[in-house]
Amino acid sequence: MSSKPSNRSALMGAAFLMATSAIGPGFLTQTATFTQTLLASFGFVILLSILLDIGAQLNIWRIIAVSEQSAQDIANKVLPGSGYFLALLIVIGGLAFNIGNVGGAGMGLNLLTGISPEMGAIISGIIAIGIFLFREAGKVMDRFAQIMGFVMIALTVYVAFKANPPVSEAVVRTFAPLELDAIAIVTLVGGTVGGYITFAGAHRLLDAGIKGKEALPQVSKSSVSAILIASIMRIVLFLAVLGVVSQGVELDPKNPASTPFAYAAGSAGLMIFGVVIWAASITSVIGAAYTSVSFIAGLSPAIQRHRNKWIIGFILISTAVLATIGRPAQVLVFVGTLNGLILPISLGLILMAAYKTKIVGDYKHPFWMTLSGIVVVVLMAILSGITLVKYIGGLMG
Repeated sequence: MSSKPSNRSALMGAAFLMATSAIGPGFLTQTATFTQTLLASFGFVILLSILLDIGAQLNIWRIIAVSEQSAQDIANKVLPGSGYFLALLIVIGGLAFNIGNVGGAGMGLNLLTGISPEMGAIISGIIAIGIFLFREAGKVMDRFAQIMGFVMIALTVYVAFKANPPVSEAVVRTFAPLELDAIAIVTLVGGTVGGYITFAGAHRLLDAGIKGKEALPQVSKSSVSAILIASIMRIVLFLAVLGVVSQGVELDPKNPASTPFAYAAGSAGLMIFGVVIWAASITSVIGAAYTSVSFIAGLSPAIQRHRNKWIIGFILISTAVLATIGRPAQVLVFVGTLNGLILPISLGLILMAAYKTKIVGDYKHPFWMTLSGIVVVVLMAILSGITLVKYIGGLMG
């Protein structure tokens, strides 16, 4: 085990890597869109999603840490072949999302400098690749995620303050909502801990050597911190958007998350939004590439040996697709739902692993964690089913 200061840095880095992987362009757009439709009642959806997120993430991070194995290896031991299936879902989802993430980074540089979004995407791709050219790429990634996380939250707090939201109404409706939306819940949970996102921090801790039973208190704290960091950003953005829409302002349908920034702080607000969406997007590019490759690295010693090169290749492909084909919106919507569907599968497999001694040894998983995990699996399976039926109905209609 490494020294305590470097442990602290890795634990913080893992928390911010997971949180900033969650906070991407889709996160910003979804938060703004659902705030416009549900108004203050969206606070309840956020609260419910935070509880579900913690239930999912605590289970996943702890079992990965105590087994000292990556998620796909655990899944293969629970149900032979399921780890390869999970890896396939994660990589497909990660690649599709990364195309959107690179697009968001391009849009951010476009707002800040006036260069074309495609050129902005290429420059952002080069910056992301630059991190993995360092020998100590993991430490550079940790520090970058922390800096970008702080920048995003601080700037959005400023805009929320300027937007003057009805805070008391938001608090009341968080506990007594006027309306509910199953799609909003699935999208928020899927967008925070679905797909590759929850594994970003857990696999980062494995790489940093923070694993085994003795590390569990630190792992648990880091996992909850990650959810809280992402949730602070969600709440602050929700208040910023609520402040604007409650004054009768319509969100820009092309870029709904930009409206509160522009309305509350004028042209400077748009520049602030450019920084926020670039920071959100570039960190998600890094997190998606790092985590997706961590799922295939175990398949071959050659991939494991040249892991950073594979991560660079992953970013290159995402950037090339965005720069040449553009952002396939329908694919991103489908993958957003897919992320919500992946969660009950991945979490279900991890919960089964918690009771297999060949995976966790003599570790006894707390019953309340298992129970909270089962609640998330069942709820997300039902809500994802409802969401899929609605999507299919919408496509056929």
